[in-house]
Amino acid sequence: MKQTYSIGAFAIILDDQDRVLLCHRNDYDLWNLPGGGVEFNEAPWECVVREVKEEIGLDVEVERLAGVYSKRNQDELVFSFVCRVVGGKMTLTNEADQIEYFPIEEIPKNTSPKQSERIKDVLADKGKTLAMRVQEGPSSISLIKEGKL
Repeated sequence: MKQTYSIGAFAIILDDQDRVLLCHRNDYDLWNLPGGGVEFNEAPWECVVREVKEEIGLDVEVERLAGVYSKRNQDELVFSFVCRVVGGKMTLTNEADQIEYFPIEEIPKNTSPKQSERIKDVLADKGKTLAMRVQEGPSSISLIKEGKL
């Protein structure tokens, strides 16, 4: 049987105070890292640059791969990239109705738990180690629908 995975790419953008940039989704009460699904004929690092521009209006440059995460029960593979802002302007879009930088200890409770884990991986040792892990548990959307997030 052929295995089919969806592939996502998300940006971890830190300011000079190590606050992380999150965007609040329009469709759910959920804070997220900017990013999304890799399209046909697109590399994950190209995807993250495109998605950040589409979602929040910023031009970013990928500095490095921060982690690769498998969501086994969802057949999903996620790439996490540390990016830096090189232009553009923070802009609310049809995908994001709020954009803010947060200190790690003040990340909103309604932030995707898996994305919070990825942020903590980057901040744990200033990203010197590439994180590779399987992330178990329900999706953020499932948690919202169950009233757990």
